[in-house]
Amino acid sequence: MSCTLSELRNKEVINKQNGARIGYVDDLEVDTRNARICALVIYGRLKLFGLLGRKDDLIIPWDDISLVGEDTILVSSARNNRRKHHKKGFFRQK
Repeated sequence: MSCTLSELRNKEVINKQNGARIGYVDDLEVDTRNARICALVIYGRLKLFGLLGRKDDLIIPWDDISLVGEDTILVSSARNNRRKHHKKGFFRQK
């Protein structure tokens, strides 16, 4: 099965262990040397309608993905990989 990034973004990510909805795919991390997807990124939820920023992003390593179906992505991960949300902008510092 093959799918595009826009098709991945329409799939809901669900934790296979407890059936909890995690969110929708917002971004991908790609290893450019090996041309492979490393992880799925789900942006953190907005705090107070975005006025107070966002919660941390959730990073799901590709190895933790059990199944990519037509409508959902099942994840079997007990890890809690989070990182700070970076603001998008023209003058973003690295």
